[in-house]
Amino acid sequence: MLDPAVLARLAGLRLRVRATVEGVLTGLHRSPHHGQSVEFSEHKEYAPGDELRHVDWKVFGKSDKYYVKRFEQETNLRAWLVVDSSGSMGYRGQDDRLTKLEYACTLAGTLAHLLVRQQDAVGLAVFSGEVTGALAPRAEPSQASAVLEVLESLEAGGGTSLASAVRFLAERARRRSAIVVLSDLLDRDEKVLRLVADLRRRRHEVALFHLLDPAEIEFPFDDPTLFLSMEDDRSVEARGQDVRKGYLELLAAWLEEVRRTCGENDVDYVRVRTDQPLDEVLLPFLARRERSAA
Repeated sequence: MLDPAVLARLAGLRLRVRATVEGVLTGLHRSPHHGQSVEFSEHKEYAPGDELRHVDWKVFGKSDKYYVKRFEQETNLRAWLVVDSSGSMGYRGQDDRLTKLEYACTLAGTLAHLLVRQQDAVGLAVFSGEVTGALAPRAEPSQASAVLEVLESLEAGGGTSLASAVRFLAERARRRSAIVVLSDLLDRDEKVLRLVADLRRRRHEVALFHLLDPAEIEFPFDDPTLFLSMEDDRSVEARGQDVRKGYLELLAAWLEEVRRTCGENDVDYVRVRTDQPLDEVLLPFLARRERSAA
């Protein structure tokens, strides 16, 4: 699932969050916790219980008051990869193309590899109508293999309920985390975009990879066609050329709403066509986050 050529091209980039994150291990990301470190942050007036070894005696000599040094420590990122495995993710417009789920798993697996390589903690949550599988975030070298093992076993099926994943993360992602959602967003719940924004309001760093097959974007159907739902028993029979214009107008309006809602809520939005090379999707995403974290 991991293309060595793609990983080689990504080798110079680090996935870093834009905001201060919490954690317990030394890594690449700033933390709001204060402790002993090489980088000085600020002074605070001494209070009973503060360690005497942190008293700044030079300041005491000038002011005759006790102040202790506080330091800004570095900590690792806690990331959750949230993968939609619902029935609609099994769609592929052409036989030689990856399904949306296969593409999502490849993206998630590559990100897991990169995160673990830089000693960040990565976890996984898989959902369809409910959360069907999960791994708690860990920074261990074996975690990437564990994530890949789960991803390789996935099969598309069932309805879509992003709400189930949001509830799951609300219970388990109590610390500020980076949350990467990979989904086609074909959820019957009209509040699906509000759910993604709610993750951001919980002070998480949120990125949304919106996966669509080229056939869903271009609608290359002309003849009478029976369109079957991949998540329930609904079906529609229509001449493609008769419904194309209306479909494309609705699609454009929906995509604009997704883009606008993500922008208004500071969600990093990446629209993905499943015929795009993987590195063309990941390189701009990682470079953008690298710049914003600088």
